[in-house]
Amino acid sequence: MLAQQRQQAILERVRSRGGVRVADLVRELGVSDMTIRRDLEVLSERGLVEKVHGGATVTGSGSTEEPGFAAKSARQQAEKETIAQQAALLVRPATAIALSAGTTTWTLAHHVTDVPELTVITNSIRIADVFHRSPRADRTVVLTGGVRTPSDALVGPIAVTAIRGLHVDTLFLGVHGMSARAGFTTPNLLEAETNRELVASAHRLVVLADHTKWGTVGISTIAELAQAHIVVTDSGLTEEAREELAASVGELIITEPQQESESVGR
Repeated sequence: MLAQQRQQAILERVRSRGGVRVADLVRELGVSDMTIRRDLEVLSERGLVEKVHGGATVTGSGSTEEPGFAAKSARQQAEKETIAQQAALLVRPATAIALSAGTTTWTLAHHVTDVPELTVITNSIRIADVFHRSPRADRTVVLTGGVRTPSDALVGPIAVTAIRGLHVDTLFLGVHGMSARAGFTTPNLLEAETNRELVASAHRLVVLADHTKWGTVGISTIAELAQAHIVVTDSGLTEEAREELAASVGELIITEPQQESESVGR
């Protein structure tokens, strides 16, 4: 396959999936890691893809843009891992937690599969699958119904009805963006409604958001900054943003990513 043909094949995969990993392209196209990285560099220079750690995603950042799960999981992997590790320390045995859909909350799910007597409420197919693959007789997992979004969240009236009336100790909320003006936001109107119901169900709200989420604004607000009891983020957050968040939320936890983090493909 000529370089131009290979790059076109890569571009088609990025557009159809929302994002790609270098390791997957090496396997699918039968070329070296270095070749794939050069191809991604060419596509990035032409403005056709956005390079991220370990792969590439589609370009664009509009308020209604909703990347797929594969695209989001390729971004800030080290940051999400360290955020998830810290958030896992907040989970206690014999409690009820809710995990909203998202790649950071999905990463957290892998870290709490061994917590005994845990009840988990989620609207994420991916998160439910994590617990399904690590079964425990003393754990209960409730997966809501609803309409499936590009990020594999179940949203809409069915999801809202399933969540309404539930009461959980802690909600771990993943967000598309956060800002002083708009609060915690999402690009999906139905997901915003579903997540607001999750927020209402929780005694404690813990937001998991890497530093790139600051200043990003989706079309719909899930919650105001002040509603968060805890925000767990990473050290890439600017000092100005740290001050603004710390003044608004109950507690701000800053984690330090390990760039060589190894974790179940995250």
